[in-house]
Amino acid sequence: MRARCFDERWPLRTAFVISRGARTEAQVVVVELSDGEVSGVGECTPYARYGESAASVLHQLQPMLKEVSDGLTREQLQLRMPAGAARNALDCALADWEAKKAGRLHPAPDFLPTVQTLVVDSPEAMASAAKIAVTAGADILKLKLDDQHVQERVSAVRSAAPDARLVIDANEAWRKETLLQRCHDLSKLGVAMLEQPLPASEDEFLESFEHPLTICADESCHTREDLPKLLKRYEMVNIKLDKTGGITEALALADEATDLGLEIMLGCMLCTSRAIRAAWPLGSRASFLDLDGPTWLASDVEPPLLFKAGRVYWS
Repeated sequence: MRARCFDERWPLRTAFVISRGARTEAQVVVVELSDGEVSGVGECTPYARYGESAASVLHQLQPMLKEVSDGLTREQLQLRMPAGAARNALDCALADWEAKKAGRLHPAPDFLPTVQTLVVDSPEAMASAAKIAVTAGADILKLKLDDQHVQERVSAVRSAAPDARLVIDANEAWRKETLLQRCHDLSKLGVAMLEQPLPASEDEFLESFEHPLTICADESCHTREDLPKLLKRYEMVNIKLDKTGGITEALALADEATDLGLEIMLGCMLCTSRAIRAAWPLGSRASFLDLDGPTWLASDVEPPLLFKAGRVYWS
């Protein structure tokens, strides 16, 4: 088996703004494997929130490539590397190679639903973006919000898209002091789910009140090891392959979370269609799917997945 890794930069079609700041490109790291007949590819998006960069991920991967050429398995990989972006790229490359070797080229189903993300902006701009999205066929909107003008932004989007399901993602930006009242206000606006309102280090506060709407753990949930402390704090967990360290742990996390009564959300980073294909096996198990990362790119890998009317189609 031959293996190599490299980074790529993909300019965005417009700025992607969340509570932590704005991005104008997606930087990913790719692992390619080949035995001379069958190849496999995996992709990850290093995330500064978790102390990752393209350079640090490439540094982690380089010594592992020889082990892959010597026959390292996915099961062994789980013990050789920690969860995170680097292991994700290698784990997914191995999984892709295994699937192609076995002739599994088109996993079911043919399409998956996905939210359409609206980035942080003025209430008027977010309302305009919501109207464009629902006119194009989206029926679930995910609003990225910081700690300012929350009621105004959500109300504006609700007025522009009265029939859409709304999901809120605060990316850890909110404060304990205002959370309970804000949850009640969002519930009255018909918000279906709230994702990671508080910093992961402060989410014990979520045990102190009955939730008027579903709250989902994102930054607080990486692998199965996190589940015991989340049970009294959240009703849902957001599974992202860049956090779990690949599809192997992601599937195991989904199994254990479901057994514990937690709902599943399937998420992604800013990425190309390669990363969404890798997460496809989890799609039918999730209550919410946030797979629109590639739609923010100015261009995508070939062949790209098809995103249309709130769905992503395998291609």
